[in-house]
Amino acid sequence: MARMLCKCGHTLSTVATPNDIELHVYTDREMDAIIAMDTMDPLDIPDPEREVWRCPQCERVYVFKGNKVVKTYVLESDDE
Repeated sequence: MARMLCKCGHTLSTVATPNDIELHVYTDREMDAIIAMDTMDPLDIPDPEREVWRCPQCERVYVFKGNKVVKTYVLESDDE
């Protein structure tokens, strides 16, 4: 996946590299496995299990499984 429209209307694209949309999020177990690989070559590091994108406009976070969004997170305001 390289492009989608956020619910706020902002176009999210991961075509450019580097970009501010795609986040590399690893679980603690995934990170332990990466550290155990004892490699210095970044190309040997596996991709995270899930792809995660963040909208720079509204800061929604989208979690993908394959090409499908499976979770969407919206920030809550701390204003009381």
